[in-house]
Amino acid sequence: MKVQNLKVWQSTRKLTKEIYKITKDFPENEQFGLSSQIRRATISIMSNIAEGYDRASKKEFIQFLTIARGSVTEVQTQLVISNDVGYIDDSDYKRMFNQTIEIHKMINGLIKSLQ
Repeated sequence: MKVQNLKVWQSTRKLTKEIYKITKDFPENEQFGLSSQIRRATISIMSNIAEGYDRASKKEFIQFLTIARGSVTEVQTQLVISNDVGYIDDSDYKRMFNQTIEIHKMINGLIKSLQ
């Protein structure tokens, strides 16, 4: 099986595309600030799932999933800030925040299944 077949990886890919779409409309002065940070954190989720998946042991995979889970929480925080300052509307905020909750649950489930 390939990492691309993992539902959590697919869900994170979808979220990453949405994050890129909404952050392109952030103010230009946020190009290297909040916009960049939320994009990097979202990419970090996918990247850590992929890197951990390709590791030699379950223990290493779990370690990378734990890092990915931390990045999910980071994205949640950045979504809150983006909504608070008016960069994303309530509808986009709620939809994407709910996606992060689901991704967090999937990562937790995957960790539990590997333990």
